[in-house]
Amino acid sequence: MEHKSIGSRFFKALVYTVCITLGLMSVYPFFVMFLNATRSSNEIRVQAVPFLPSSFLQLNMDIITKSKQFNPMLGFRNSLIVAGGTVFCSIYFSCLTAYALTAYNWKMRQPFFTFIMAVMMIPGQIVTIGFYSMMWQLGFIDSYLPLILPAVASPTIVFFMRQYLLATFSLDIVNSARIDGAGEFSIFNRIVLPMMKPAIATQTIFVFVGSWNALFLPRVLLSTDSKFTMPIMVSLLRGNIYATEFGAIYLGISMSVIPIFIVYFTLSKYIISGIQLGGVKE
Repeated sequence: MEHKSIGSRFFKALVYTVCITLGLMSVYPFFVMFLNATRSSNEIRVQAVPFLPSSFLQLNMDIITKSKQFNPMLGFRNSLIVAGGTVFCSIYFSCLTAYALTAYNWKMRQPFFTFIMAVMMIPGQIVTIGFYSMMWQLGFIDSYLPLILPAVASPTIVFFMRQYLLATFSLDIVNSARIDGAGEFSIFNRIVLPMMKPAIATQTIFVFVGSWNALFLPRVLLSTDSKFTMPIMVSLLRGNIYATEFGAIYLGISMSVIPIFIVYFTLSKYIISGIQLGGVKE
C-alpha cells in the first residue's frame, strides 16, 4: 500500500509538473510580446528575449499614433464590424443547418451532409481568384460584405454543431414544443440555441480569432485606409528594412490581441460548464 501511495503521489506530481510547464510555455510568448512593447528597437535587437519591461512604452505609443495609417480606435471598430458579423453569420446559420440535419428526416439529408464534408476539404486559397472576380462583378470590392457574407456557409462549424446535437439533443423536446403549438423557428431560437451554448461558445472563440487575425483576404479586398482592419494597420507599421520600429510593432500587436483575450475569458465559463454538464451521468 505504501509503495502504491508513493507511486500515486509521484505520478500526480509528474502530471502537475507537465501541466504547469505547458501552461508557462503557452503564456510566455504573450509575456515576451507585452514586454517588447515597452522596449526600443535597439534593445530588441540586442536582447531578443526580455525578462523586465523597459521605459520606451510612451515613445512606441507616439510612433504608432503619429502614423498616418495606424488609428487604433478605427482599427478596432472596423475589425469588430467584420469579426462580429462573421461570428453571427457563421454561428447562427451553421446551427440552423446542423439542426436541419439532425431534427428532420428528409430524402437528401445524407447526400447534403456528404457534400458539406466534401466542401470542407477544399482549401480556401484555391478559390481566392474566382472569389475576387465574382466580388468585382458584384461591386463588392472595398466593402466588408465579402468578408462577412461567406461565413453563412461554414462547413467545419456545421460538422461540429451536428456532432454536438447528435450527442446531446433529444427530439422529444422538439415534439413536446410542437404539441404546445410552438413554431419551428420559435423552437430553434428559444429551445435549441440555448441548449447549444457550450458548442456556440467554443466555435465563437475560434471564429472570432480567425476573423480578427485575418490579413490576406482583407488586404486583397480593402483599399481605403478608413476601412482597414487592425491586422492590416499593424502590418503597415513595418515600414522598410532600414526604418523598422520593432517596439511599435509589438505594441500594435499587443493592442490587437486584447479583444481576443476579452472574448476568450468571457466565453470560457460556458465551455467549462458544458464539459461539467457532459460529465454528469443520468
